[in-house]
This record gives sequence, structure tokens and C-alpha cells, in this order.
Amino acid sequence: MSMMNEFKEFAVKGNVVDMAVGIIIGAAFGKIVSSFVGDVLMPPIGVLLGGVDFSSLVYIVQEATREAPAVVISYGKFIQSMVDFTIVAFAIFLAIKGINSLKKKEEEKPAETPKFSNEEVLLTEIRNLLKEQKQAEH
Repeated sequence: MSMMNEFKEFAVKGNVVDMAVGIIIGAAFGKIVSSFVGDVLMPPIGVLLGGVDFSSLVYIVQEATREAPAVVISYGKFIQSMVDFTIVAFAIFLAIKGINSLKKKEEEKPAETPKFSNEEVLLTEIRNLLKEQKQAEH
């Protein structure tokens, strides 16, 4: 099988399409969470910590000169990214926990007893009668 055929088989499988949709939705969800953290959650936390704006927290490694901009370590953005990650991870955890509980409930449902056709019912009755006759002969 050529590599191109293998790729076509891989690309048209339903799982790949589902994964692509998940990635797109995940990226959009990530933007929403980033906005929530940066625009809603972090400002009040900054106020509680004495008016700190986390996105502007930096450590200056080298001051700016006329020839070069300042070299800084933006640890405030890192803190904000960590909060973003924690919220996204928790939201995904809750979603997966909900999905798993639904799957468990589905697995716990008793299986329906199969319904037999008229022919199957008649054949079962004939079989039972033959067994009874055979047992009566012995």
C-alpha cells in the first residue's frame, strides 16, 4: 500500500474529522478562558494583592538602550498562563467526568430481552415438547 493511499485512508476516517473539530473548538474555548482569566479574574486578584497588574510584571535583565530594547522576563504573563491552564484543565476534567458518568449509566441499564419472531417461538415450543416426550420415555 502506497503512502498516499495510507494517508487518504487516515484522512477520511471519522476519528480524524472528530479530532479536527475538537481542536478547533478547543482553540476557541482556550481564547474564551484566556479572556476570562485576563479580563475578569486577574484584575480583582491584582487589586486584592495591592493593585498588581499581572500582565505587566516583568524582571528587567538589561535596561533598554538607544540601540536595543530592554531584555525582560515576563513572569506575570507566565502566571496568567498558569491560571489559564488550570481553569482549562479543570473544565476539561469536569466535561470528561460528566461524559464518563453518562457512559456508566448507559452501561448499567439492563439489556432488553430479545423479542423472538413467531417462528422462533413455535420452534422453541416444539423443542420443549420433544424434550418432555424424551424424558417421559425414560
